[in-house]
Amino acid sequence: MANVLVIATVADGALSRSSLELVAGARTIAPAVGGGIDAALLAAEAADGAVEALHQHGVGVVHRVVHPLLATGQSDAYLAAAEACVRAASPAVVLVAADTVGREIGPRLAYRLGAALATEATGLEVADGTVVVHRQVYGGRAVATLAVRRTPAVVTVKPRALDAPAPAPTAGVVRDLPVQLADDALPTRVREIVREQAEVGLEDAQIVVSGGRGIGGPEGFKLLAELAQVLGGAVGSSRPPADAGWVPISWQIGQTGKTVRPLLYLAVGISGATQHVAGMAGARTIVAINKDPEAPIFGVAHLGIVGDYREVLPPLIAKVKALKGQ
Repeated sequence: MANVLVIATVADGALSRSSLELVAGARTIAPAVGGGIDAALLAAEAADGAVEALHQHGVGVVHRVVHPLLATGQSDAYLAAAEACVRAASPAVVLVAADTVGREIGPRLAYRLGAALATEATGLEVADGTVVVHRQVYGGRAVATLAVRRTPAVVTVKPRALDAPAPAPTAGVVRDLPVQLADDALPTRVREIVREQAEVGLEDAQIVVSGGRGIGGPEGFKLLAELAQVLGGAVGSSRPPADAGWVPISWQIGQTGKTVRPLLYLAVGISGATQHVAGMAGARTIVAINKDPEAPIFGVAHLGIVGDYREVLPPLIAKVKALKGQ
């Protein structure tokens, strides 16, 4: 019986959020495949906590590869380890997070396996017994629906496109795979990793204050950062501020940036281009602040304020501080 295999990774010693999202996708499509859910856990250390987390969310067999090179984001090492797990598990469908490493190894893994490939999925479902993949096309202006008609298949899934699943504990087993990885045999090498400095990571933040071209320059983002700080959230941006160098590129949200699914998303001075909306449409509540009443962002916002952010944000910050007793 064929299974769905999730490529799982570890972040800061725990199972990564994107891995749990892949498990949610696997639980959706596993009935159509006819089997259970396996995981390939790629880690630099034993990561027993991550193994337990996978079992607690319905993963039966964890194929584990432990090697120091799997701590560096070295895609060639991840590819070799993932391929070993896939060949051991012989799954029908392999789910890979479409993050920095996953975007590299997904297509290469499909090539090595002679598998079908669907990339950047934003939704998974089963229709008429067939696995169906949804992905955005034409810069987020349309959604393509792809039917997986042959297996094996590799599907990369955008982080934050799926919700993390509820626990579904199952009795599982761990199978350790010895994979030989040598640093000097890998074609590329990671020389430096620069971590984003923020109290709250953008992709994990429950509140995101995001600015667009209407902010007018880098100075305006200081006001957004103050609001984010008092709310306990993070600051993001649409593409124009990132392209202009007003903010780090790592702040960009949208089709070519990050995908976020916060409880509250404040879009400040953002017009609402489809490319940006593609990265934040999953927010629970969207509040738009824009002086242009015709801005498209009001079409997707749950609440809207027509006005200059320089006049709207200071009293909003003061009110939040007052409510928090600051």
